[in-house]
Amino acid sequence: MKAKSIGFIGGGRITKIFLQAFQNKSTKFENVKVFEPNSETLNALKNVFPEIKLVETAEEAAKQAVVVLAVHPPMMGETLGKIKDVVSEETLVLSLAPKVSIEKMAAALGTTKIVRMIPNATSYINKGYNPVAFHETFTEKEKKKFFKMLKALGKNFEVDEKKLEGYAIVSAMLPTYFWFQWEEMQKVAQATGLDEREAQKTIEATLKRSVSIFFNSGLSADEVKNLIPIKPIGDAEGQITEIYQSKLMGLYEKIKA
Repeated sequence: MKAKSIGFIGGGRITKIFLQAFQNKSTKFENVKVFEPNSETLNALKNVFPEIKLVETAEEAAKQAVVVLAVHPPMMGETLGKIKDVVSEETLVLSLAPKVSIEKMAAALGTTKIVRMIPNATSYINKGYNPVAFHETFTEKEKKKFFKMLKALGKNFEVDEKKLEGYAIVSAMLPTYFWFQWEEMQKVAQATGLDEREAQKTIEATLKRSVSIFFNSGLSADEVKNLIPIKPIGDAEGQITEIYQSKLMGLYEKIKA
């Protein structure tokens, strides 16, 4: 049995992640409509997911039972203004943007069926870690229906709305702080004699075990770090931690509601 119809306003990266997650798990909707003003982005999405229906206005996408607002915060006010006369009391509105609160969206749209989520890129492989906040009027039954509908994304869990921007910094964006380093380590591994497969397997296995010992060994952070006496880039730790503090806390101040 197919789920309700769904419309995406915005056809960029996060919409692609959602659609791929649905495809991986054979999650079906009565129809999937996407509005995206950039024709190049829209056509690229259509090439990967030919079953979606492209629409010419945000209003048309908003006529679906579920509307996903996949736009950046600066575009949220304009988007809400366009769809306010289309969204009904039965429409489920899901915002994926930081900064714009449920209260502000409810006031703009005249409905309380509003949910916010900060999705993780790993939802692409159905392993997302996605915090969710609901309007205070949602019942437990309605929350369960929402989680069931989007279970293909991975682990979706309820949090206080005030924490969503924190999750954006320490979860949604977190992979970007490390992916380029892992890529560089693959190059180093191959330069030291490992082949490509050996490099990938070694780095992946070591990273998984490193996370496990850091969080699950019962040792303090300092005790874990002291297990390895040689720290080849230890003299750069101060610079790196300063970058984390200045860049990430600076960004948090910009995106928090």
